[in-house]
Amino acid sequence: MPPPTAAPGGTGPASAEPPAADRAYRHVKTGLLDGTYPDGHLLSEGEVATAMNMSRTPVREAFLRLQTEGFLRLYPKRGALVVPVTPTEARAVLEARLALESFAIDKIAADGPATMRRVGEDLSAHAACDGSGLSTAEMHEADRDFHARLVAAAANPIIDDLYNALRDRQLRITAGARTQDRRPDITRQHAEVATAVRDGAADTAKAVLRDHLLGVLRALGVAGGPMLEPPA
Repeated sequence: MPPPTAAPGGTGPASAEPPAADRAYRHVKTGLLDGTYPDGHLLSEGEVATAMNMSRTPVREAFLRLQTEGFLRLYPKRGALVVPVTPTEARAVLEARLALESFAIDKIAADGPATMRRVGEDLSAHAACDGSGLSTAEMHEADRDFHARLVAAAANPIIDDLYNALRDRQLRITAGARTQDRRPDITRQHAEVATAVRDGAADTAKAVLRDHLLGVLRALGVAGGPMLEPPA
């Protein structure tokens, strides 16, 4: 039996485990994005080190990295506070989503009825339009993927990159918006967007999308503002 393939530089097998700091970073960030560590929670290095079966040093490195990204605020000898999502940040992220996804719908519509029908049929078959059998974490991911597919269908790589850059902020905001309680509304709105796109009704699709995003802010107790609130 041949020996394991060495990694570049001869430092060990190619399948070697990632550095401890990277593993701690992924563990904590996953908890931040899925709501395991909610806004205002005080994390300790010891808590994470014990959960990950490692020393505190790599956990400290992970905390510093997450502080740089704006997720944590470190307090010496006390721990790391999960920085709350502010109403301004939540509103700004969802306004950006509305702009990018509305552009995508308009671009798909400009390509003609055949493209609208194809994209709408693809979206209609997505798990986010049903949600049955999905855990809360899986529903978060299905929701993100549904909207990412809509944007990707516009075939504009710049818009696609801008949208994907919002991914972590989107997941964190969605995690705090009581998705489990709102699942029937969320899946219904996904299905309505998909149906409207399939039927070539771009304005209807954008109106449902606006209501869908506004629902996230309302679940967070945040006002939608003039871009997201329905016109009087």
